[in-house]
Amino acid sequence: QVQLVESGGGLVQAGGSLRLSCAASGRAFNSYVMAWFRQAPGKEREFVAIINWNGGRTYAADSLKGRFTISRDNAKNTVYLQMNSLKPEDTAVYYCAARTAYSITVYEGEYEYWGQGTQVTVSS
Repeated sequence: QVQLVESGGGLVQAGGSLRLSCAASGRAFNSYVMAWFRQAPGKEREFVAIINWNGGRTYAADSLKGRFTISRDNAKNTVYLQMNSLKPEDTAVYYCAARTAYSITVYEGEYEYWGQGTQVTVSS
C-alpha cells in the first residue's frame, strides 16, 4: 500500500503564495505518475496539475498555467505544488494522487492512491 500525506496548506491573502508538499511512502516513488486535484465547497473535484515519473513532463489546467507549478524530488519521495498570485476562487481542499502506470491522465478515477487533503483558504 502507498501512503500519501499532504502538507503546507493554510490561510493567505489574495496575491500571496503557498507551497504544498506531498510525501509518499515506499521505495518505488520514482516510478509513479503524480498529480494534484482540488475540491471547492459545493463543487466537484477538479484537475490541477500532473507530473511524470522523472519530472520531465508536466501539465497544468489551462486556468492555472502561469500561477501554479508542479515539481518533484524523487530522492525525498516528495511532490510539490507552488501556488503564486492566489485568488479567492483558489480556496479548496487540495489532494495529492498517484498511479503506478507510465502514462499520464487527468481523470481522477484512474489514480490508485490518494492523500487526505490539505485546506487552502484565500481571503479577499
